[in-house]
Amino acid sequence: MRTLAGAPGPDARTVEAKALSAALPELLVEAQRVAASVVAGWHGRRRPGAGETFWQFRPFISGEPAHRIDWRRSARDDHLYVREREWEAAHTIWLWADMSVSMAFRSPLSNVVKRDRAVVLMIALAELAARGGERVGALGLAPPVASRNAAERIATALMHRGDEPVASGLPAIGEVRGFSDVVAIGDLIDPVDDLVGWIEGLAGRGVRGHLVQVLDPAEETFPFDGRTEFEDPETGARLVAGRAEDWRAAYRDRLAAHRETVRAAAIRAGWSFIVHHTDRPASEALLAVHAALSGSGGMAGGRQF
Repeated sequence: MRTLAGAPGPDARTVEAKALSAALPELLVEAQRVAASVVAGWHGRRRPGAGETFWQFRPFISGEPAHRIDWRRSARDDHLYVREREWEAAHTIWLWADMSVSMAFRSPLSNVVKRDRAVVLMIALAELAARGGERVGALGLAPPVASRNAAERIATALMHRGDEPVASGLPAIGEVRGFSDVVAIGDLIDPVDDLVGWIEGLAGRGVRGHLVQVLDPAEETFPFDGRTEFEDPETGARLVAGRAEDWRAAYRDRLAAHRETVRAAAIRAGWSFIVHHTDRPASEALLAVHAALSGSGGMAGGRQF
């Protein structure tokens, strides 16, 4: 289980980086499979306006400037047509997956490591967004591009990190501008003041955000009984409980209070907040984030998957 104090040692971070790099080819395949299962419902933000990319022809409206008429298309029949171009705002979807040492946790209640699920969701979202014509980037990892291979670029950037130690903490937001969405995927058990400040900093720039809290079911239910030793995977600190079941209620209350504080900050910012457990299919969380990004879901609500 994770504590909120201390910093991970360099050796643990390097080991985790190597483990992540080795797992990435398989995770990329899994992400593409998950994305394919929901791709039919994805739509980009294409709409008419000033830009360079052709979108559609529409009938000429009386009173419009004559120079807007597309005479070649109009010559095909007895109607006048205007060539509309796609609206091109500087919109970007920024993705981030927490790959710190604490995300390597997996209990017997799940077959998936939290880190692997977060990476699968990040790459699958990149795949969906790229297919929808969005500019996609990964915070602190890959600059945004409007390319169909955005998911592969992010996976490649992760693999090229090699032995570079995995960073902990929330990502820097200096490169994020307005007209952007940020999707943050992790256990979100960072110090609550840091989380709230991070949310408010982005919201103040006009950025729309989506938080996905990924937890192992054991972290949610605290199913431990009897004498149990807990170790912080980042600091190595150990704590022994003589009767772990006596801690269950207090643990659940603290987790609920922490989550509610983060959820309230998301609601104030107009962000979405989703809870996902690793014993559930990744496609459930992906569909929920997709709905939030496309504006068809409850942006300020909290949903569990």
